[in-house]
Amino acid sequence: MKITGVETYWTQTPFDMGGQPKEMGGLSWQSMNTVWLRIITDQGVEGWGEAFGHATSAGTLAVLDSQLAPAILGQDARDIAGLRHKLSQTFHLYGRNGPHVFALSALDIALWDIAGKVAGQPLWRLLGGSPVETMTSYASLLRYGEPAQVGAACERAAARGYRDVKLHEIVTPNIAAARKALGDGPRLMVDVNCPWTIWQALDMARDLEDLDLTWLEEPVWPPGDFDGLARVRLEGGIPIAAGENAAGLHDFKAAFEAGAQDIAQPSVTKIGGPSAMIEIAALTKAYGVRLVPHNAYFGAGYLASLHCNAALAPDAPFERLFVDLQASPYGDLMEAKDGKVKVPTGPGLGCDPDMAVLRKYLVREPGKHSV
Repeated sequence: MKITGVETYWTQTPFDMGGQPKEMGGLSWQSMNTVWLRIITDQGVEGWGEAFGHATSAGTLAVLDSQLAPAILGQDARDIAGLRHKLSQTFHLYGRNGPHVFALSALDIALWDIAGKVAGQPLWRLLGGSPVETMTSYASLLRYGEPAQVGAACERAAARGYRDVKLHEIVTPNIAAARKALGDGPRLMVDVNCPWTIWQALDMARDLEDLDLTWLEEPVWPPGDFDGLARVRLEGGIPIAAGENAAGLHDFKAAFEAGAQDIAQPSVTKIGGPSAMIEIAALTKAYGVRLVPHNAYFGAGYLASLHCNAALAPDAPFERLFVDLQASPYGDLMEAKDGKVKVPTGPGLGCDPDMAVLRKYLVREPGKHSV
């Protein structure tokens, strides 16, 4: 089954987060940036993938169009492992993390989508999962930066049926406002996106100790300081989650050996697709670390993450950004109802995007490559 065509898309979809967004990760989050990859084969089977985009969408697309597409045209779409090995070695000179790995993640997702379609099975089935109709999700709030807005957002999430909430706030008053709004029952997680030194992280952990946090996510800069992260885990008294920014399997192994994580959070669009998720899931079991995949996407990566979550970490809650998209190429499949999300049962990822909706939000003309 030869790859005869490669197409890339960049969409930017407005959304409502119920408040004024604050800068986070290089974006003010007025809209959702998504990088799509479409793989076309000579047997008429197509696969869809997503590469990490957000504020780095242009860089990721440059790799997809200028390096990945020429490298895979004419290759066998069934050879997921072989292409992964070959291209990982080819691109390793450009870094073990960043746009090249993001691009390989999109390819891996698309090839698994094709494999599922050929087999007539959903991805979660190929990954060895048991049938499940829905998964419990948690509302992952963007950064509001003001206590009243944080509290109001938590109340909205609770009213929509979410029992668990994750914040991206970095100061105690905002986090305390969330706990006050939610009460004592719901689980509250906080992702701070690597802002602090070890000493600052320890001070903050002590400041937050009465708020009953389920986990504190990526508190230390740089994210690769596993010894520092382990110290915060040991002395701070709050379970530590990390892994969204890990550079592959061996980064997780080093983190686990350092005792740096209670919860591992690989991100399917950044770490290498479902193939990498399988490896990391096995590693978490060997080291006794809980797997809770990271998901901050609304393209094919959302569906891939959902399948991986359902198959590899069925007891872990699924992360869904707490925003209302103006429209989605996947329709109501992206919606959470009463704090639960649907798990697709169709072959592959379970659904192809609606091209009319996708084209409506294009940032640029699609990149098209063919043999």
